[in-house]
Amino acid sequence: MGERLRFCVLGPLRAVVGYRAITFGGARQRTILALLLLSRGRVVPVDTLVDAVWNGRPPATARTQVAICIAALRKTFKAEGAGDEVIVTAHPGYLLRTEGTDLDLADFTDLVAQAEEAVRERRLPEAAHAYTRALALWTGPVLAGVTGRRVEDEAARLEEVRLNTYDDATAVQLELGAHQDIVPELAAVVREHPLRERTRRHLMLAQYRSGRRAEAMETFRDAREHLIDELGMEPGPDLQSLHDAILKDDPALAGPAAQTAPAPAASPPAVQVIPYELPPDSPGFTGRSAELAALDSLVNVVADGTSAAVGLITGVAGVGKTGLAVHWAHRVSGLFPDGRLFADLRGYGDAEPTDPSDVLSRFLRSLGVPSEQIPAEVEARTALYRSVLAGRRVLITLDNVRRPSQVLPLLPGGRCCVVITSREQQEELDVWPPQARIRLGALSRAESVDLLSTIVGAPRITVAASDTEALVGLCDRLPLALRIVGARLASRPHWTVRHLVTRLSDEQRRLDELSQGESKVRAGFELSYRCLPADAARLYRRLGLLTVPDFGAWAAAALLDTDVLDAERLIENLVDAHFLEGTGLDATGRLRYRLPDLLRLFAGERAAAEEEPTERQAALDRFFRTCLTIAEAAHRREYGGDFTVLHGSVPRRPPEPELLDELITSPLEWFEAERLSLRAVIDQAAGQGADEVAWDLCMSMVTLFETRNYVEDWRFCGERALAACREAGNLRGQAAMLHDLGAVELRLRRLDTAEAYFDEALALHRRIGEEHGRALTLRNMAIIARMRGDLTLAMDQLDEARHVFRAVRDLSSEAHAMNNMAQIELDRGNTDEAVRLSLEAVQISQSIGVGGERGIAQGTNRLARAYLAQGRLDQAEQAFLKVLHIVKGKSDMVGLAYALLGLGETRMAAGAWQEAAATLDDALDIAARIDSPVVEGQISLALGEVCRRQGRDTEARKHLLAAQERFERVGVRPLQERAARALGAFPT
Repeated sequence: MGERLRFCVLGPLRAVVGYRAITFGGARQRTILALLLLSRGRVVPVDTLVDAVWNGRPPATARTQVAICIAALRKTFKAEGAGDEVIVTAHPGYLLRTEGTDLDLADFTDLVAQAEEAVRERRLPEAAHAYTRALALWTGPVLAGVTGRRVEDEAARLEEVRLNTYDDATAVQLELGAHQDIVPELAAVVREHPLRERTRRHLMLAQYRSGRRAEAMETFRDAREHLIDELGMEPGPDLQSLHDAILKDDPALAGPAAQTAPAPAASPPAVQVIPYELPPDSPGFTGRSAELAALDSLVNVVADGTSAAVGLITGVAGVGKTGLAVHWAHRVSGLFPDGRLFADLRGYGDAEPTDPSDVLSRFLRSLGVPSEQIPAEVEARTALYRSVLAGRRVLITLDNVRRPSQVLPLLPGGRCCVVITSREQQEELDVWPPQARIRLGALSRAESVDLLSTIVGAPRITVAASDTEALVGLCDRLPLALRIVGARLASRPHWTVRHLVTRLSDEQRRLDELSQGESKVRAGFELSYRCLPADAARLYRRLGLLTVPDFGAWAAAALLDTDVLDAERLIENLVDAHFLEGTGLDATGRLRYRLPDLLRLFAGERAAAEEEPTERQAALDRFFRTCLTIAEAAHRREYGGDFTVLHGSVPRRPPEPELLDELITSPLEWFEAERLSLRAVIDQAAGQGADEVAWDLCMSMVTLFETRNYVEDWRFCGERALAACREAGNLRGQAAMLHDLGAVELRLRRLDTAEAYFDEALALHRRIGEEHGRALTLRNMAIIARMRGDLTLAMDQLDEARHVFRAVRDLSSEAHAMNNMAQIELDRGNTDEAVRLSLEAVQISQSIGVGGERGIAQGTNRLARAYLAQGRLDQAEQAFLKVLHIVKGKSDMVGLAYALLGLGETRMAAGAWQEAAATLDDALDIAARIDSPVVEGQISLALGEVCRRQGRDTEARKHLLAAQERFERVGVRPLQERAARALGAFPT
């Protein structure tokens, strides 16, 4: 066995080896580990794991995939030094061993058992302490973020256990006479769980004993209203009898007096000295209300008197850790009448860190111990220090701590409070209460502006609101940077805020501008950077090469040319050192991270200084090629093959197969999660001359651009890639991007501009002999011809494209061409032929298998249209409902709007006007969200007819005018004429 593993399930799923946090893979691994933890020490059958992961709908490979996840978990634990026997195979499944592992749920159960035994033996203070420790283990909803019916059921059960334990703990507090202390928290719990009668009874009793009789009565009335409104019953006998007793002021309700701590023992010094060593408070301290409230919880622990309170503030250099600690210390200094000590441990700097023995010596002298009585040995000094502090209320601030060994001898017992600041997580330290472990982030925008106003003066900041917003962003809302720019503005009255924004906008000079005078942002980063392990520092440097807004662990693995588990370990090192920020889970359920701008600029500087140009370029190339590989695989899985797309010549770099499979389990969700980052990659690749990467990646993303209607992203990526291809003389890439830009304009119904792009693309495809690209372009040109009413030309172009698609085995595009041919037959009134073509298109899409759903939806939608034209309304409705089912599963908002439109028109044809109106209203809501004027206009046109039939003429005209405006905006003449005819039916 290796190092000891600690798992946490009473909140988000976490694991720690030694003092290092472990990062897991995707959602499947987390679900499997959660089930093993909930059954720790017992065998969990494979079938149970399969059912939990896939919620009763497993794929054929489910058991194999479970085995792969188990292997990945074992590899993770072994890589982190926990040994390879954490999870063992035991028929008919797997077992998570109890030896060598700890679990917060098991600790909770033990502490509750201790508390219950203490209650039985009437050792109530001990019971209260055990209950407090047990409930403090909960950091949020059980296994937050882990999905699956079995896990969610167990989480619900454990939440009920927590609430019952809370009620038991409250009963003990009431017996101890702590009624006044528990009222605020009890009231909050009752608001969250208004139907728990025992909790509400405790609140009523605590309020009554605190002299708040009227509030106790109001609590009862509120309970009665909730119970009657939601359950149709009166309060139970316990609540009712307490209510009656309060009305009578029953003497039996009087509680015991609050128990107090014994008098403190005398301190060794003959004369008690009260030191006050705090540095001055930060001028203009702004914000941090949540963090100050968390630190305030330390005061409650000190008041309890059972143990010392320890708070920890961590964060990146310049984020304001010391300022927060000192400001809070000044704010509560009156609560520590026996002294306020302060020491800078100098954990980060050129000088040697401060020896804790020296700090002990100074603190002892400050507390009145004569120098000749201070022992030489650190153990003896620590013992004397704790003896001197016994029974005293002293606030101790330990700033700039690097390692736990610096502070462990300085931690007192009794009723003292310690606040520690560090740039690292210091997981070895016992922080109590847990909420006093504060990870300090940047200020909010409003707080940042307030800070600048305090330094510079409100009038100067107020008149330059937009420039101030820009300045705040350029400073990453980092207090140190904001104070630097504020001081520069204050000392230069002739400077405007815009002038400083201009100076900072140059990324090559920004850190220089923020590193002048005694406060230097770059110097603070440098000191922390030196403390990073070599491999973590390498990853940090290379992350500075990217321009993406955020990233997943696979991106870091590509930069380092390593596997994702090693990359995740290094990422967590950087998170712990506050060089990276976690941004939460993305649409695929995986963790994402971001590098704040100033830290990104510093990383880029270190990369330029410490790595060869060839190393930097090789890292970027690996990242670009990995992006392209995953995007290509996601497109292929979404479509069922390399359909509707051309690819370039860039060699691929596939990640590990299991990782790739997890990333693209839902291809559109992966694209959604990476959308902004992939846009940045295309921009960066185009700017660096990687034209093949840029155009290939843009084309692979078209499925996202189309289904989610990200038209502006589509245009931006296409234009950047086209510019790069033109500069490189890349004709194939130019043709592909001209086609894509034409598709953008076609989507917006700017037909003349779209046609110009398609003409140029077609000419280039013919010039280089690219048949597939030529067919894709012809298909889109046919749509323009149909919109202009030239049905013969449109049919000829589609027929030509269809034969090419069949030759190159692009089944998806072939089906799409036939769908458009079916629409032309509908336009001609040949409904039988439209049905035949639609059915053939559906059949082709079905032959694709997995990935053919999009084509099936499109073909079925066209088939439904044909049925509607033939008056086969039942068949039309069933077909539209089938389309709805498919497009909802893919979050295809455009397809959803069209399917709802068709369903609404079918119900109109059946004379079901009310149902049609409701369906079309839903369709209009969807269309408004995707900014598609054509479909929005068609829905408004149909709604106008429905309202007219229902006699709501005012609403009808409003919808028809809206339809006319949208059709005129995009210039679709047949639809404009339909809207004009509908409006003409109304008297002028």
